[in-house]
Amino acid sequence: MYRQEFIAGVDEVGRGPLAGAVYAAAVVLDPFVAIEGLDDSKKLTEKKREALDVCIREQAVSYCVARAEVGEIDEINILQASMLAMQRAVAGLNVPVEFVIVDGNRSPEFDCPSEWLVKGDAKSDVVKAASIIAKVARDREMVRLDEIYPEYGLAQHKGYPTPVHLEALRQHGPSPVHRMSFAPCQTASR
Repeated sequence: MYRQEFIAGVDEVGRGPLAGAVYAAAVVLDPFVAIEGLDDSKKLTEKKREALDVCIREQAVSYCVARAEVGEIDEINILQASMLAMQRAVAGLNVPVEFVIVDGNRSPEFDCPSEWLVKGDAKSDVVKAASIIAKVARDREMVRLDEIYPEYGLAQHKGYPTPVHLEALRQHGPSPVHRMSFAPCQTASR
């Protein structure tokens, strides 16, 4: 059995969007300090996620947010880029980790044992915490990119293939932050 203080939770965010990096976070929580309100980041309001992001960063034993860039996504595919971001997040923790719980149905290789947990972001507090800080970090990056590429509306849809985003792609073609390995971006560049 692994001691809770040496278990990391890992989740990624941003596999489905047409633009921006894919993010992952790894979190090790203090088993003696409860963080109220943890949940799957998709079930929380933006305001609640932002508040929990602060709490998690203040109270976690360790955390790391990592990413795989658009060029990496296009080169190795989104699944492998997600795995790479998760590996980077765990490697960036500043405490030794004995075990990793990964949200989803597969786990990348780590330097310690791991297991995947379907719907882990609804079942495990360390995965919930990772889900939250990864989502907040990626959303902030999409708001920043919206200032550089305002014609795409990235701050509103976070790069997902909404009708507004698809229409902007048709009108303006893809930007340097669009994933050219994704069909709508390929089609828009013709």
